Amino acid sequence: MTLSRRHFIITAAGAAAASAFAQAAFADLPKLAKKETYKVGFAQTESNNPWRLAQTASMQDEAAKRGWQLVYTDAAGSAAKQVSDVNSMIAQGVDLIFLAPREEKPLIPAIFAARDAGIPVILLDRSVDATLAKPGVDYVTFIGSDFIEEGKRVGDWLVANANGKSKILELEGTTGSSPANDRKKGFDDVIAANSGFTILASQSGDFARDKGRQVAETLLQAHPDADVIYAHNDEMAIGAISAIEAAGKVPGKDILILSIDGGKEIVQLIIDGKVAAACECSPLFGPKAYDTAVAYAAGDTIPGKLINPDRFYDATNAKESLAAAY
Repeated sequence: MTLSRRHFIITAAGAAAASAFAQAAFADLPKLAKKETYKVGFAQTESNNPWRLAQTASMQDEAAKRGWQLVYTDAAGSAAKQVSDVNSMIAQGVDLIFLAPREEKPLIPAIFAARDAGIPVILLDRSVDATLAKPGVDYVTFIGSDFIEEGKRVGDWLVANANGKSKILELEGTTGSSPANDRKKGFDDVIAANSGFTILASQSGDFARDKGRQVAETLLQAHPDADVIYAHNDEMAIGAISAIEAAGKVPGKDILILSIDGGKEIVQLIIDGKVAAACECSPLFGPKAYDTAVAYAAGDTIPGKLINPDRFYDATNAKESLAAAY
């Protein structure tokens, strides 16, 4: 039940029906009273990479700017701990919880617990299984990128710029997470539609630099003819550079590296010629997250998904884009 405005029929009758539908859906959600300041929770999934650190800093900075009290937790990569973190926030009586779910299914009970306790939840960056929990019914909304589109954009870039390279190794993100599932689907669908390309192997590197390096080393040994590595995030892409160099090959020349996240480090590596391209996935959620909470408190109808715009970097724009990268 995604309440995205782009799905509404733009007619008077359609608008009236959509409004009634949205009001019915939001009727069961916990309310958020209008106040000058709030006590809110932010349940972070982990803090082991620059993307997560930038997201946390954005959330903390925006809370300080607005004078809101922020209860922050770090699940250290454990879905079970993140469920416990949310339950702790409920016990502390926060007004609202911002949740970056580590995985799609294990965090469902935490969302239900907050809902039943009368505390609205806004999902950030990662979503949950839509067959088990729905925006406008169990949580307010999801704010983040279109992960399928990110994977598709990387795949489209490869098809247009491969220059004869076609044998792909895919480094997947955390198993069961929405970005890993969707970035794989978006990219794999493009490759399946273009017969000249082959995904030789695909394995999880858990969005981590060293794990990405280890997996890339193993896959390169098994598939020495690979000439493209697609990583679901910058950390694994950077790990893959080390694996390629350890194999006696030149990243960017012998093997194209494609990434998603678009942090400053990866944009510099595009400038240096080691990485071919990267789709941005901005971690700077603070302003949009808090603005959404304020709008919800004001009684505005919030779409079920709020999609962040993402830039795309390659050799044609990396130099001028470096300063603006996170």
